[in-house]
Amino acid sequence: MNAQEKKNLQMVLDWWRIEIQAHHVDQAPKYQAENYLQHNPNIATGRDAFVKVFGARPPIDPIPEKLNNPPVVMGAKGDYVWLVWERENKDPRNADNTYHFNTFDIVRIENGKIQEHWDSALRTPTSPVVEHGVSPKPPMQWNTGELSGEEKKTVALASKELKDMLEYGHLELADEAMDPGYIQHNPNVPQGRDGFKAFMTRVGVGRNPEPIKEEWKNPPLLTLVNGPYSMMMWQRMAKDPADATQEYPWFHFDLVRIEGGHIKEHWDEAVINVRRPPGDKKE
Repeated sequence: MNAQEKKNLQMVLDWWRIEIQAHHVDQAPKYQAENYLQHNPNIATGRDAFVKVFGARPPIDPIPEKLNNPPVVMGAKGDYVWLVWERENKDPRNADNTYHFNTFDIVRIENGKIQEHWDSALRTPTSPVVEHGVSPKPPMQWNTGELSGEEKKTVALASKELKDMLEYGHLELADEAMDPGYIQHNPNVPQGRDGFKAFMTRVGVGRNPEPIKEEWKNPPLLTLVNGPYSMMMWQRMAKDPADATQEYPWFHFDLVRIEGGHIKEHWDEAVINVRRPPGDKKE
């Protein structure tokens, strides 16, 4: 990160600590643009809507000097700051156990303030109907920073996993591109390169491989690279759990870390999926 990117990252961490963690939304004008764009599907766009949600609880005094649960990985590139958090949930397969998963936040800085925000949140049946933020232009058309030679190699390797293997079905590339001790943070996928290949084969990836093309079938909405880290974001649509006739946009993330010229580690927002027995139609 250059000096400005480091400054952007620190500002976002302060914003999170002061407003989101400590509920001091009186400081919102210091950190957020008035026409702040919100892409979380449960919170309406605009700074005022943010203040209403995070100001619903009384402020914590004194403001903590540190975040209670700091990001496990973070970075800043160009106009953007990205954060990855580790969370804990009850295991749906056994309520006596817990497991870890990750959530993501990306913000865009403009004129020294937080202008736009994306995360991996989904709607629930009790979520309020909200007005979604509308970006003035695609995320990649803002400043995403200059890539070094090593960072170009980072994004090329990340694309080999997420495009060539997963979109075009060439799982054999894992043997040359992935470290045997590949670390997986998706709680549904086994650890290791062989675990990745076995899982993807089981879910049908690679069944009908196609000639690899330079272009993505489904290109990421945003790609950010910090040294060995490649963060990619996609917009997807999902059925609204409160109204199955409606769809809403949400955002999927993949973060890949490169080590020693191989793909070493991967994070996304997946939680444990529990498959119902055949014929079980329970909602």
